[in-house]
Amino acid sequence: MPRTEYSALTAALKNALPDGAVLTDDAALEPYAHDDAEWADYATPAAVVLATSLDDVVATVRVAAEHDAPVVPRGAGTGLSGGANAMAGAVVLSLERMTRIREVNVAERYAVVEAGVLNDDLRRRVAEDGLWYPPDPASQAISTIGGNVATNAGGLCCVKYGVTRDYVLGMTAVLADGSVARLGRTTAKGVTGYDLTGLMVGSEGTLGIIVDVTLKLRPLGGREDRAIVGWFPSLADAGNAVAAVSAAGIVPAALELIDSTCLRAVADWQEWTLPEGAAALLLAKVDEPGAAGEALAERVAAFFEVAGGTHVERAFAPDEVDRLFLARRLAYPALERLGPVLTEDVCVPRGAVPEMLSRIETIAREADVVIANIAHAGDGNLHPLIIAPDGDDDAKARAKTAFDRIVDECRSLGGTVTGEHGVGLLKLPGAAAELSPVALAMHRAIKGALDPRGLLNPGKAFPAGDSTGAALSGTPTP
Repeated sequence: MPRTEYSALTAALKNALPDGAVLTDDAALEPYAHDDAEWADYATPAAVVLATSLDDVVATVRVAAEHDAPVVPRGAGTGLSGGANAMAGAVVLSLERMTRIREVNVAERYAVVEAGVLNDDLRRRVAEDGLWYPPDPASQAISTIGGNVATNAGGLCCVKYGVTRDYVLGMTAVLADGSVARLGRTTAKGVTGYDLTGLMVGSEGTLGIIVDVTLKLRPLGGREDRAIVGWFPSLADAGNAVAAVSAAGIVPAALELIDSTCLRAVADWQEWTLPEGAAALLLAKVDEPGAAGEALAERVAAFFEVAGGTHVERAFAPDEVDRLFLARRLAYPALERLGPVLTEDVCVPRGAVPEMLSRIETIAREADVVIANIAHAGDGNLHPLIIAPDGDDDAKARAKTAFDRIVDECRSLGGTVTGEHGVGLLKLPGAAAELSPVALAMHRAIKGALDPRGLLNPGKAFPAGDSTGAALSGTPTP
């Protein structure tokens, strides 16, 4: 049954929105209370709105503002930092039903898509016209473009082709007062005014709600994928191979690391056989065509071997390349089968990858926790995955301690506390330590200008330090 303390809010939402668009029963609300970061705080919201149009988003924001209710935007709920976690009295505004690909302009190479379009669906659609959308998070089959933009998601090929921000030309966003901002351009170049589009990318729903996005596309052809795989006896050896490839000036299309814990989880799940003594796997891809690509693949393979890699394999056929990279995409769901996973997302200078991996191993040993490692190693973006058995509160506490220590060690090596998952709730202390007082003041000024009442995804993305953007302690007016 719906709770009565928010009856005025929920009644106003139902009056302003189409039938069936507003959920209020506890059983329906619970799945929308948090994203995949169950480790972060959350509460059951007052209501969930399933928007299907720009008008639905505008109406929701205006009603919420009239009732002083926080609005938490949400896509598919695949985030890993708590950026879509609800608080008591909030309206969760889901854009998962906004799935239209409105335009694919082949001549100008851009697409206009609604926020709920899945990354993979977009990539398949534009491929029909010989075009390519490069950002490819491991969750590409289930994560939405709106969520990718909100967190500035990366992916496997972003070491060479860039992250989501590099492909966002413009967007439509609904601001905290319900006004509609149409930002950006469709031209190849444009520098009129401040880069408000870039400001919105990675803002995690704290400055506006992204309704649709105009995305730059690349030609699909002109690349020939070649995969290079190396098995390593230690994480340090794999890290040294990464550093050597980077120091040589090679920019692979992908360079991914998977440690033995992940490998065993995937192998047990998929019934694969692993090489004896394999502590880590490096997966590289180069996509230069012809002889240049072949020569580059040979260089990468040589660096793997010099660093101690064994069973170094090569693949050229598309199906074989995909097979070799399947282990990377299966790593996270395979680990989730072992217990709740606290996912890190730190990024260090490429040359510091071996040292950071060594420090993570030390932290795991000293905190007495299991830490698996997957990484976009080519750009220094590491994802230590801390596993705590269900119901083991002591292990969960040790996992959180390890999480915080990894963030501190990352910063001590000149790194940043999040490379692609966003700050959300889990990284607020790390963000506070990383950002200078002047930078924090700039964040607060921007938030205060665009959302003076702090109603859009409050308490997320940056440590506000005051009421603007901080989590609301009160409840909406019933």
